[in-house]
Amino acid sequence: MIRTWHLGDAHQSMVLASWAGHLPEVVYWGPPLYRQDSFEAIAAASKHDVTGGMHDQNAPLSLSPEASQTFPGQAGLSARKVTGEVLAPAFRIEDEEVSDNGLKLVYADKDLGLTLALDIALTQDTSLLKLQSRLESRDDITVEWLAAPVLPAAAQTDEMIEFSGRWCAEFLTRRVPFAPGARVRDNRTGRTDHAHFPGLIVCSKGTSNTSGEAYAFHYGWSGGHRMVAEELADGRRQIQFGHATGTMAKGRSFSTAPLYATYSSTGLNGAAVKFQHHVRDQLVAETRQVRPVHYNCWEAVYFDHDLAELKSIASQAADLGAERFVLDDGWFGRRDDDTSSLGDWVIDERKFPDGLTPLIEHVKSVGMEFGIWFEPEMINENSELFRAHPEWVLGPADQPRGRHQLVLDLSVKDVQNYLYDHIAGVLKTNDIGYIKWDHNRILPVADAAQAQGLYDLIDRLRADFPNVEIESCASGGGRIDFGILERTQRVWLSDSNDALERQRIQHDAALFLPASVTGSHVGPRQCHTSGRVFDINFRAWTAAQRHMGFEMDPRELTSEEADTLKKVTSWWKSNRTWMMRADILRLDSSDPAVVAEEQLAEDGSRFVVFVAQLRTSDQILPRPLRLTGLDPEASYRVSLTNRDEAPKLSRGAPLLKTQDLEVSGQYLMSHGLILPWRFPETIWVLEGQKL
Repeated sequence: MIRTWHLGDAHQSMVLASWAGHLPEVVYWGPPLYRQDSFEAIAAASKHDVTGGMHDQNAPLSLSPEASQTFPGQAGLSARKVTGEVLAPAFRIEDEEVSDNGLKLVYADKDLGLTLALDIALTQDTSLLKLQSRLESRDDITVEWLAAPVLPAAAQTDEMIEFSGRWCAEFLTRRVPFAPGARVRDNRTGRTDHAHFPGLIVCSKGTSNTSGEAYAFHYGWSGGHRMVAEELADGRRQIQFGHATGTMAKGRSFSTAPLYATYSSTGLNGAAVKFQHHVRDQLVAETRQVRPVHYNCWEAVYFDHDLAELKSIASQAADLGAERFVLDDGWFGRRDDDTSSLGDWVIDERKFPDGLTPLIEHVKSVGMEFGIWFEPEMINENSELFRAHPEWVLGPADQPRGRHQLVLDLSVKDVQNYLYDHIAGVLKTNDIGYIKWDHNRILPVADAAQAQGLYDLIDRLRADFPNVEIESCASGGGRIDFGILERTQRVWLSDSNDALERQRIQHDAALFLPASVTGSHVGPRQCHTSGRVFDINFRAWTAAQRHMGFEMDPRELTSEEADTLKKVTSWWKSNRTWMMRADILRLDSSDPAVVAEEQLAEDGSRFVVFVAQLRTSDQILPRPLRLTGLDPEASYRVSLTNRDEAPKLSRGAPLLKTQDLEVSGQYLMSHGLILPWRFPETIWVLEGQKL
């Protein structure tokens, strides 16, 4: 007997099939199917042949492949009894709940006392599949691995794009060919981590930003993940995501985080905009629609907090156009450097004898809201908290330190209560609208309970202070995932304010993140993480591609630089309402020295294109840049916003250098725009209006 289920919309279809009550398999995932298709016929047609050297039937590549079915690859569940005996369940259908957009399938092995619930939904409006596995046990067991519902990798694909990186070089992408065996990424740092963004894109060699098929995945969990991309000897492939190895404790109830997945027939952008929409419209609970221009004082004063100096800096930041002032590390305990006081969340009376009120009142008087920095999960040994509660530290006493820090065990309720009381105390007694929540070292122990404790703490604060926005900052991009974004409103994409590095990081992060949650700041003239010096135009326009802010000492600016920054900030403010809801479409540049993106308004009425010249091109003349996503029959007016930045070596007369261009969307997408020549490490900005 064949039982089938279908989830589909205008963008994709997924068909599941089960034989004789066994766990279901994905027998189709791709473009939307037509009504006349028979799902039973599709299921029957999915069966493979059997030949020499095989069992008499193929072990199912089900939503949780079973060792009991002689599945030859990574099983979806690996568990043991407390006595150490391996459990090999054979699940059979128990119950199902079917709705318009999802289904919950419940399977059980009654002999072993195990129940596996599989939740699958196709999100309305954003067309993301959301999949989650839950395991219940009659007895205490140890679970070594539980995969979210397992999906196949299509046979017509031949490679995957995976994500790695490091501090100040997050979201590095690499195309890896499929080959027999398993590609395993196991992140046991205890957080999402710079080197392990939990994403994967399965595609073909010819898939580009704007064309080809792509299957994209993201595991929405902040505590470290494990990914398995496996090609079996018979040629079938599977994609598994779950918690990092060894993070699940002994118990009777286990759950994966949600696995988000989607299919695109229009290249990487087709998947990217679905993730962007989902984060922006369904995941992040924004407290305001207009994103304020952000100023952070870290790279201006570091730990040296002087009230008069901070007031002066705040006034200058406001004059440049800032609308939020964030007081960074150094305001609490005896925090004069990074060796002390983490955990002592009490205002330092040496630096602020009258509390934060005088600074906050000044910040508000110049038209800005006030934000503040915390690193709640960390503790210094040189702190009152450590001296009072050394037992609250996570991991062994002789563990290596990181930035002179140890980690608080957030699975302990007393720790959560202490942190809540002290953070809430600061929020209740001060007019604060924003928290920069930092996390500056990896964990000594990878434990799912630590991440869940963090979630519980943030959820409690969000419930009691709903108007306070929170930014997830973990030395920049160390904790960016959909799990943390359910609880925060912004991410600090990278500690690098190097505009050249930021161009690449922002470009690749757009495969999953919208502009509205992605912080990007104008750094100092000389970047403190790379030592490079960039022109203010390059720094400012790079920040204007996302949620714009400043993070430097405004006193270093020349009058000309200040005027430029004011001009770009004013431009961003004039456009932010539609840009923060725009689709970020990565453009396919035929010049590898150029990175370009198009931000297209929700209604398609306008767009802006950022064209960054990262280095000198190999050829002399700029190559035409083709746009995407436009109405081919409509006419558009295109203008070069910053044509006044053309260098003297640009001696010719390309049209956009002196006037606007009116052409069809078809022309812009098939031929493209010819731009004036530029120096490396500069940006052209183009605006388009549908006529």
